[in-house]
Amino acid sequence: MASTNGITVRSARAEERPEVIRLQDMGFGMSGSPADAEFGPQVFDIERALVAVDGDRLVGHANDRVMTVTVPGGNTVQASGVTGVVVTPTHRRRGILRALYTELHRRIESEGQPLTIFYASEGAIYGRFGYGPSIAEVDVSIQGRTAEFRSTTPDPGGVRVASLAEAELALPEIYDRWRRLTPGAQDRPEARWRQRVFAESIQHQDGAVQFFLIHPDGYVILRRAWADNKNTATVHELRAVTAEAHVALWRVLLSMDLVHTVEANLSDNDPLPYLVTDPRLVRVTGRHDTLWTRVMDVPAALTARSYQRDLDVVLSVDDPFRNAGGVFALRVRDGVADCERTDRTPDLELGIDVLGSLYFGTYRARVYAAANRIQAKDPAALRAFDEAFTGDRDAELGWFF
Repeated sequence: MASTNGITVRSARAEERPEVIRLQDMGFGMSGSPADAEFGPQVFDIERALVAVDGDRLVGHANDRVMTVTVPGGNTVQASGVTGVVVTPTHRRRGILRALYTELHRRIESEGQPLTIFYASEGAIYGRFGYGPSIAEVDVSIQGRTAEFRSTTPDPGGVRVASLAEAELALPEIYDRWRRLTPGAQDRPEARWRQRVFAESIQHQDGAVQFFLIHPDGYVILRRAWADNKNTATVHELRAVTAEAHVALWRVLLSMDLVHTVEANLSDNDPLPYLVTDPRLVRVTGRHDTLWTRVMDVPAALTARSYQRDLDVVLSVDDPFRNAGGVFALRVRDGVADCERTDRTPDLELGIDVLGSLYFGTYRARVYAAANRIQAKDPAALRAFDEAFTGDRDAELGWFF
């Protein structure tokens, strides 16, 4: 397909999957589970993968999957979910990553997807390709059985401990309802449920036993493990369609016997700290991005989502990698947007990576302006732009890929 510095980029072949796995194991410093080997090919088809080849040796890889992603307001768009991007350490700084991304993004453009999304293992690489961090979460640690719920916090009940068979029936349906409400969440293929949640090989892993808590409108996937005479309950996934389910699940998690610490990930504005009498007990131990986004088609992406206020602004968007940039008139009325190219003078100037960061509503335009990554002629235009792009529900990544 393409050649640079003696390296050829082409489509992968089915028989190359073992070599692709070895390349990824080397690049990411980890090896897959038996469930990854069994179900992984159904999630990310080797036939869509691109490889970089030096002679007869694979030295780079990238793959993607077309995903349905919820955007602010509850609409959905098609997005390319990129995964497994790796270059062997023997072939650094030879243009291989750029060559892979050029071919990958050319294909995505031909398929007409307005967004490209992925998890960035390193934060300094992907801005040059027009990506920006777009969803974040906080890590929290809570000392077991110390948090007392406020008298005003409801106690809905309705949670049960479920078997694996019950979880297999209930979780996908609850997740699908949740992801349709949650910006950034993707549809989840059945093979991914089997690969990372339901496979027998992961029910007992690293000495921890997996359990399921189910409410009619939510669920928790957790593991419990002992170390140094202390038991830690790690919440791997909590999905709540309603506020009642959220409270009910946390009441169970924070009342379990013989649990010294509960560890979990929350969105920035999760109400948990304000449901208990001492919010300091929900101790934040870290914050990190979970999704990076690149806007592939500015008008298609901006008209897909809704907005929190009316807006009439002209944006100059710089794209350092592809040809999606330009000057665009964005007009919003009652949450619905029109967007088209224009020759009008721009009110705001920003990179396409910044537009990707703002897209799901987690990051704020006023903060990027303070960092001189948005240039605004009129503070009022910046303020309106900032307010319009916020959301009424925190964005969350549905499943890691």
